Amino acid sequence: MASIEANLQQVRQRIARACDDAGRSAQSVTLLAVSKTFGATQLRAALAAGQREFGENYVQEALAKMAELAAHRAQIQWHLIGPLQSNKTRVVAENFDWVHSVDRLKVAARLAEQRPAGQRPMQLCLQVNISGEASKSGLLPAEAAAVAQAVAALPRERVVLRGLMAIPQP
Repeated sequence: MASIEANLQQVRQRIARACDDAGRSAQSVTLLAVSKTFGATQLRAALAAGQREFGENYVQEALAKMAELAAHRAQIQWHLIGPLQSNKTRVVAENFDWVHSVDRLKVAARLAEQRPAGQRPMQLCLQVNISGEASKSGLLPAEAAAVAQAVAALPRERVVLRGLMAIPQP
């Protein structure tokens, strides 16, 4: 079985080739390692191999890893890529750098309100349900622009709208 370092190197080479083919810099791409189901030991190995961005689906699982990797906090960007319930916005606002799954203005407003002063602004992506599948969460495409405008108007020292996240139908 290949090591985490070897796997990361292989992925980075694929990214570099794709960027070269597209005429863009590989440095313009950020690799987000989805670390759900992997333990702190594997994350430490990825960190040692230069990986800095980690995506987690579940808040509680992520918090346990954050505690184990607290000594490395300055090196890590934590991304919440899974659904976010309103009752977990405070702990997310306090601990994560990014949320990719904002599906309601209420959630974005709570994150802005609960982001501790002095922390860098939380980076937000609106989740859009582009396929209209009932099994997927997210804003409907028709409501995305209005919610984006409202989120962009929230205090920029607390939250910044960075873009959209969508999972297309397979």
